[in-house]
This record gives sequence, C-alpha cells and structure tokens, in this order.
Amino acid sequence: MQIIEHSIIGTRSAVVRLRRPGSELQFVLFPMLHVASPQFYAAVTERLRRCDVLVVEGVSGRSVLGWAVTLTYRVMPANKRSGLVVDNIPYRSLGVELINPDVTAAEFAQDWRAMPLRYRILLWCAVPFVAAAQFLGGRKTLLSPEVEVNDLPSARDELYADDEFTEHMERTLGGTRDERLLAALSELIRTRAAEPIDVAIVYGAGHAPAILRGLLDRHGYRPRTGEWLTVLEA
Repeated sequence: MQIIEHSIIGTRSAVVRLRRPGSELQFVLFPMLHVASPQFYAAVTERLRRCDVLVVEGVSGRSVLGWAVTLTYRVMPANKRSGLVVDNIPYRSLGVELINPDVTAAEFAQDWRAMPLRYRILLWCAVPFVAAAQFLGGRKTLLSPEVEVNDLPSARDELYADDEFTEHMERTLGGTRDERLLAALSELIRTRAAEPIDVAIVYGAGHAPAILRGLLDRHGYRPRTGEWLTVLEA
C-alpha cells in the first residue's frame, strides 16, 4: 500500500482509517511530512478537529542534536520561492484530547550515542551539505520519487536492508520511538475499545509502515478506507 505517492500531478499522502471486528475504536493514520504546502496542513487540521483523540509525534525538550537534525528540513521554507512551510498545525489548540508518547530530547540523545562514533561523525559532517541542498532543491525533492513511502520494502530498501549504517539509523530514528507509540496505542485499545471514537495518529510518514504492522500484528487492525491529501502540487 502506498503511503506517500509521487506522480505527475504532485505528491500525495494517504490518510488511512483502520478498524477491527468487535472494537468501536477506530484509528485514522495521518502520514506527515515535516515540510509541505500550507494547503496540506490546512486540510489535515480540518480533519483533526473531527477526531476525538490525537496521538502526535514530537520529541520534547531542546538540544543541539535536535536543532541539527531538524535544520535539514527547516531550511527548505527559507527559500521563499519554494512555497513550502514547516508543519504549523496548532495541535494543542484544536480542542481535542492530545497524547504525545514520543521520547524526550535526552532519551533521543541516548539512542544517538548508541550509534558507532564513525557514523555520528559522518552525520555531523553531512548536516551543512544536506541543509544547503534542501534549501536550494527542497521543493524538487518533495516532487521526486525519493519521497515515496510504502508499507512494504521497496527495491531500494531491500538493497540497503543489511547495511549496518541503515540499521543504526532506523534504530535511532524509529526503534524506541515506534515502540513508545505502539505502547500508547495498545493502552488506548485496552481501555477505550468499547468507545465509538476516532483516534488520529499524526506521525512522520517514515513511521507509518511500523505503525501499520504493529496494529495488525498486535491487535488485528487493518486498513479499511483511505483518502489522498495533496502534499504539494507539481
């Protein structure tokens, strides 16, 4: 199943509704990009207001590491010709119950330090070059096949599946964070499965495959319907 789709008309994100027999609680997965058109975030905001609970991504606290990681996409809207903005959804002001199960900056730093030093040095050295490339060509990147995400591994994913660097990156950026999220979703199912509520999962698209697998394997939730939202028009 495509989660982020690229085509000649632009880039789109699939909003996926998940259900399981015997449970009134439904999940609505919003695969997000940190940078997109203002219209995309407006469309997501409109739909979030209709939900009953929001489970939202976001590392809490500040750190130099967090600043550096987010710099690689925060520079994109600085190029005014791109027409892009950073996620500007006022999650805490939507009047909807909000849960943030993500890690703290200190916990993220701990996972970062578990990565071999040579890879950390490589990433620190890459930050200014990636930031410069994103400033100059961020819009082009969002309109390229590179942005696509699927629930099954792509040929490129399989090519790098056994790569040590890739494994460490996935563990640092996903790993603990995905487990925290799935634990929070499991608790909602345990305590509120009988309630007819919509629970929005608002996480980066890169987390979506793990979320879909986790909800299916652990609780039997399956995608039932979907809706495409345009992230950026070509």
